[in-house]
Amino acid sequence: MRAPYPSGAVIIPAHNEAGVIERTLDSLREVIAWGTVDVVVACNGCVDATEDIASRHHGVCVLTVAEASKTAALNAADQATQLWPRLYLDADIEVSASALGAVFVALESGGLLAARPAFRYDTEGASALVRAYYRARARIPGNAQGLWGAGAYALSRSGHERLGSFPALTGDDYYVDRLFSTAEKAVLPTEPVVVRTPRTVRALLSVLRRTSKGNAQQDRVSGGASVGRTVRELLASVRGPFTAFDAAVYVAFAGAGRRRPLLSGAPGVLWERDETSRY
Repeated sequence: MRAPYPSGAVIIPAHNEAGVIERTLDSLREVIAWGTVDVVVACNGCVDATEDIASRHHGVCVLTVAEASKTAALNAADQATQLWPRLYLDADIEVSASALGAVFVALESGGLLAARPAFRYDTEGASALVRAYYRARARIPGNAQGLWGAGAYALSRSGHERLGSFPALTGDDYYVDRLFSTAEKAVLPTEPVVVRTPRTVRALLSVLRRTSKGNAQQDRVSGGASVGRTVRELLASVRGPFTAFDAAVYVAFAGAGRRRPLLSGAPGVLWERDETSRY
C-alpha cells in the first residue's frame, strides 16, 4: 500500500533572498505538514535577513554556506538529507503540494530519472517589449520541454548518481537537463509553478547575458545546443503580424543577450540576476 504522502526532499539555494524566501516557504506549508519531506534552505553568502526569515519556519532545515555560490549551496544541501527524490527549487519560485507530489510519485515509480512540474510566465508589470519576448518564448515548444527554465527540477536517486556532485558551472538546470535522454526525463502536466519574469529591458538583458555565458561555458565542454531547431520552431510559431512582431523582439533580445555589455562587472562577481521581479 502506498504511503499517504510521498517522501523526498526540497533543496532551496538562497543568496540574499529576504524579499522572496517567505513566499516560497509559505507555498510549502502543506508539504512540510506531511512530515515526509525534508525542506533544506542553503543560505550562501547572505548578508541580508534570508537566514533569519527561513529559520522562523517550523520544519525547515537552514544551512549557512559562507561562499556566495549556488553550486556550493546545492552540494551542501545534498549532504543534509538522505531522502529521495529531490526537488531543486529556486528561492523565488513557489510550488504547490499537488505539483510536488506528482513529481515525486513519478520519480518513485522508477520509470524516470528526472522530472519537473509545468510552469507559466508571470509578466505582470513588465514592459511591452519584455512581454513580447516572453510571448514568443512561450510559443517555442523546445523551451517548454527541458528541465531548465522553470526554476524547479527533480532527480531520483538513480538520476542523482549520474549527476554526482554539482559542478562549478553557471546554469545547473541546463547542465542537468543534458545528462538525460528524452525517455529518461519528463515535464509533467501539473499545476504550474510561476516564473516571474524581469520587468525591464535592462533586467532581461542582464538575465540573458548570464544565461548565454553559462550555456556557452557548458557548450564548450559538451558540444553546442540546437540553435537551428529553436529558429525553426520560432518561425513556425508566426501566425500573423502580432506573432511576427513577438518573434522579431525575441530574436533581437537573443542577439543582444549574446553580446558583452560595454561596461561589464568585475570578474569576481558570482551572482548576476534580475532584481525587478524579486518582491
